[in-house]
Amino acid sequence: PEQQRFAAHEEFLDRRENVVSARTYFYDDEAKCDENMNIFLQCVDAVSGSTKSTGFVAIKLTALGRPQFLLQLSELLVITRKLFEKFAGEGDILLKKFRQEEFQKTLDVMGVPISRDQTKRWFSILDISQDGEVDLWDWDNLLEENLQLCKLLIVPNKETGIPEQMMEGLTEEEDEQLKNMLKRLNTIVEYAKEKDVRVMVDAEQTYFQPAISRIVIEMMRKFNKEKAIVFNTYQTYLKSSLTNLKVDLDLSRRENFQFGAKLVRGAYMEQERERAASVGYEDPINADYHATTDMYHACLEEVFYQIKQRPLGQIAVMVASHNEDTVRFAVEGMDRHDIKKSDRLICFGQLLGMCDQISFPLGQAGYSVYKYVPYGPVEEVLPYLSRRAMENKGILKKVQKEKSLLWKELKRRVKAGQLRYNPLENSTVG
Repeated sequence: PEQQRFAAHEEFLDRRENVVSARTYFYDDEAKCDENMNIFLQCVDAVSGSTKSTGFVAIKLTALGRPQFLLQLSELLVITRKLFEKFAGEGDILLKKFRQEEFQKTLDVMGVPISRDQTKRWFSILDISQDGEVDLWDWDNLLEENLQLCKLLIVPNKETGIPEQMMEGLTEEEDEQLKNMLKRLNTIVEYAKEKDVRVMVDAEQTYFQPAISRIVIEMMRKFNKEKAIVFNTYQTYLKSSLTNLKVDLDLSRRENFQFGAKLVRGAYMEQERERAASVGYEDPINADYHATTDMYHACLEEVFYQIKQRPLGQIAVMVASHNEDTVRFAVEGMDRHDIKKSDRLICFGQLLGMCDQISFPLGQAGYSVYKYVPYGPVEEVLPYLSRRAMENKGILKKVQKEKSLLWKELKRRVKAGQLRYNPLENSTVG
């Protein structure tokens, strides 16, 4: 059932179904992907020219190539991770490890015909750190260092049952298309770094996300040497979000690159739940809204803790939330952990036109604040904005609150004779 998550299912081919707050890209051809890349490059220029090297652009990987490749890579990554867990046993994934004897024992249980000499040779290849134990870092690093490992993973064909190599089956044209997708992302990030603009790669559906996260981590390895240029996105409505965040933070510490993250609640809940129930794998979404809030706050606490364990500036995080309680939790957490506003390690983001009662006070108080600005033709942007307005069932209450606050501020200015008062004075926005 878990593998079925990464298969294409006809009833869910339209990924716009039940998705109200995210743009969905479909593959037409390579020319369309090049066009999308050029639009992202124009956005980099727009941000660079207006924010003086402090701004962000947000991009989606499914706009840059055939989504099917992300499905295949995600399946490979999940299977290899589960294979590691089979060897290493239960427990905290960051603490899991196994020795050669355990490796041999598990292979015997699995019925893998392999001699002790072969086991010793394979274990020495897996044990990159050469400390007599294989941990998650060794395991994942092997996949990074030698992508030919993909060809060593033999799995039964789902239809015939005949064993075959996991990643076989790409035609020469598909292989070229996969390389083009990665080249386009590399081009965007290289250009953004040249313009001193940061790139947030949006999260997408869970069946794409393992591949997206791995590719983004590769971009971090390459470009986040001196500054966090590339940011990954973590959807905290997922049960796995804290574990994934911890694993990526640990990797950045081990390999000494700067870590960038955007924390959001998530945009695909109804679709994810319907697909999981229909296909037959475990629902990846937290049980309810409160569980998601707890996960968001747990991720923030992990970030705060890690920031204090490392040299200043190694971690940068955007708290992308319209939820006042979460924003308050983040501000109070910065105080608890003595993370200064002037450090610019934690920033806040809200959609343009929403929750200004959160954005402006934060900016006036000296926090780094961003307003997310959708960009594009009017006929495409307006439906997106209307969907964003519909996504939160409590939006009308927020609108009423904003109207009340605006009316209160207007009366205050009339009484104080400050009709021309500028709320941006002495604030830090961006």
